[in-house]
Amino acid sequence: MNGARPRPAPHTTTRLATDPPRATPGEKPGGKPGEQRAVAGRPASPRQLVIAAVTPLVLIMLWAAFLVVTQATPAGARIGSPAPSFALADLDGNPLRLADLRGRPVIVNFWASWCAPCVEEFPLLRAALAAHAGDRLAIVGIVYRDRSEAARAFMARMGATWPAVMDPAETVAAEYGIFNPPQSFFIGRDGVIAGRQIGQLSAADLDRQLGLILGKE
Repeated sequence: MNGARPRPAPHTTTRLATDPPRATPGEKPGGKPGEQRAVAGRPASPRQLVIAAVTPLVLIMLWAAFLVVTQATPAGARIGSPAPSFALADLDGNPLRLADLRGRPVIVNFWASWCAPCVEEFPLLRAALAAHAGDRLAIVGIVYRDRSEAARAFMARMGATWPAVMDPAETVAAEYGIFNPPQSFFIGRDGVIAGRQIGQLSAADLDRQLGLILGKE
C-alpha cells in the first residue's frame, strides 16, 4: 500500500437508452439530425404585417369615437343648462327669437327634407302640438343643411304649422352640438333644457320627454 492515496475514479455520466439525444448546435431539440432551428430574425409573415398595420388604425378610430361621444355636445346645450339663445329668420323671412318663447314649454327640433326619419317624426310632433295647445306648447324647427325651397315643400307636405327657421351658417347647430338630424331639445318654461333626443322620436319617447316640460307653471 505504501500509504499512497487511491486516485479518484474519473467522473462519467451515464445516459439511459430512454434519454432523448442531445441536440447539436444549430439543431432543434428532439429533431432530426441536421434539422436547423428557425432563425430569430426571419421576415414577418403577411398576417403579422397586416395586424401590425391595422392595430394603430383601430386604436385611433376608438379614440375618435370616444371624443365624439364625450365632446359632441357643447357645455351650453346639456341637460340642466339654459338653452343657447338664438335669433333666426323663418322661411318667410320673419325673425324668431327663442327668448320670446320664455314661459312656454318648447321643442327645438333640428331636421331636413332629406332626413328619412323626419318623415315619421313630423306627424308625432303635429299631434303633440294639437294635444297640448292648452299647455301653450311651442315647436321651433331648425332646418339643417337644406335649401329653403325644399324645406318649405316638406313642411307643406307634412302639414306642419309651426315655424321653421334657417341656420345657413350652422351657428346654432354648432352651439347645440348637432351632427345629424333629427335631434330634438325639450326646453322648460324656465328656459332650461330638460331633455334631449338624439335620433328619431317614437311616440313613447315623445310622451316621456314632454312629461319633463309640461309640468305646472
